[in-house]
Amino acid sequence: MGLFKKLFGKKPKNDKYTLGLHKTKESMNGLLTILQTSSSIDDDLFDALEDLFIQADIGIDTVVDFMRDLKADVNTKAITDPRDLSELIVDKMFEIYLKGELLETDLVYDESVLNVYLFVGVNGVGKTTTIGKMARQLSDEGKKVLMIAGDTFRAGAIEQLKGWGQRSKTEVFFKDAGTDPSSVIYDGLTYAKNQGFDVVLVDTAGRLQTKVNLMNELSKMRRVIQKLIPTAPQETLLVIDATTGQNGMRQAEVFKEATDVSGIILTKLDGTAKGGIVLAIRHIYGLPIKYVGFGEKVEDLVMFDIESYIYGLFSDFFKG
Repeated sequence: MGLFKKLFGKKPKNDKYTLGLHKTKESMNGLLTILQTSSSIDDDLFDALEDLFIQADIGIDTVVDFMRDLKADVNTKAITDPRDLSELIVDKMFEIYLKGELLETDLVYDESVLNVYLFVGVNGVGKTTTIGKMARQLSDEGKKVLMIAGDTFRAGAIEQLKGWGQRSKTEVFFKDAGTDPSSVIYDGLTYAKNQGFDVVLVDTAGRLQTKVNLMNELSKMRRVIQKLIPTAPQETLLVIDATTGQNGMRQAEVFKEATDVSGIILTKLDGTAKGGIVLAIRHIYGLPIKYVGFGEKVEDLVMFDIESYIYGLFSDFFKG
């Protein structure tokens, strides 16, 4: 019995995945059709599977490795019926993401110090909105949360964060537009320490500029943060729009080189058929997905769960 069927075939931990991944699931249902209509396991079948996985944005490099391992397992286990590939494919999806590790998706949190979460990413990915949603969730957990408006260059960024402060009933530290972001962060953290906050969420500018400028800017922010709190930031979270597909992969590469990214927040996963980017990011860059966004509501930002994700994609395989 396969890993999926044995451990996760009963019910997903979070129903939002089943609903939110419907577009990607529709594309993956083509996989079921391929397996049910193929008369044998041959090169034509493998080519069809490869094309489908690439269309789901699992990524060419990831797909190549996946198909190589799948073919090896087919030979080793002497599988001849295409319908018997379904559980093997699902099991290998788990292997791609887990990499033999027990991943922890909870945000790092230290009760004894001020916790700082630094949010990075290009403009338009939903970074500020994600910060607002997380502020509300952390506040609902009883934590005293401060948001710092470190994106001082984008028109409307400060006002947008202040708007989320009102919605989430969370205080926002800000200065005038155009102020040096690192100075805003320094003063905001000083304020947070003096006022006994538990968590600080830092918004940052989303302009890539050149890689050198990006690295310099993020390095300066980290130095400022660590001058006040040596153990911070506890998390550096890269926010990526799932609908951007392989462009999102490129963003992961650039930011991973520019700063110490500890995890990914993938937004707008409900709006794309390319949800395979989850596996591609993990496979190529080794970064865990910490949260995923399925909509505009505060509760639509949920902690990533690989079991619910795989269930959301492949539950139709095991009906009946």
